[in-house]
Amino acid sequence: MPTAADRQDMDPRAFRDALGLYASGITIITGHDEQGPIGFTCQSFYSVSTDPPLVSFSVMKTSTTYPRIRQTGTFAVNILAHHQQGVSDQFARKGTDKWAGIRWSPTLAGNPVLEDTLMWLACEIWAEHDAGDHVIVLGRVTEMRPTDGHALEPLLYFQGRYRSLGPDETP
Repeated sequence: MPTAADRQDMDPRAFRDALGLYASGITIITGHDEQGPIGFTCQSFYSVSTDPPLVSFSVMKTSTTYPRIRQTGTFAVNILAHHQQGVSDQFARKGTDKWAGIRWSPTLAGNPVLEDTLMWLACEIWAEHDAGDHVIVLGRVTEMRPTDGHALEPLLYFQGRYRSLGPDETP
């Protein structure tokens, strides 16, 4: 049985590069408080349960946006389409107006749903878990909407770059 002394020291950059080999979608987590709309780009998103309907995302503990969302108790997950690379970049920047030129409409709870996303989910915060330098947030889905018949592709991220799906292979 390996002991703690047998564990390999992890170089943070090497660890990040290794995990970059896992392709993921890109989301914008949004909320709305008395100061207005808030949001951030999030790559660490996944489904958790169908009964009850739960999803999860991870956010850095140093985030200045998530504490405002936490106070409201609700959020929306905007799953980006491939043509929304610029939106992803815009919401990933600190110290800028993330909402400049962004068109959105509110969920029933008032959280922003970005125009032209692949789909969106409205959630209530279900639980939070400490996870090193991140917080894992679980949300119970209260409302959702996939695209209205658009043939959109997801915005994917792989090895530090945006990617797209290749053509479907037929046997």
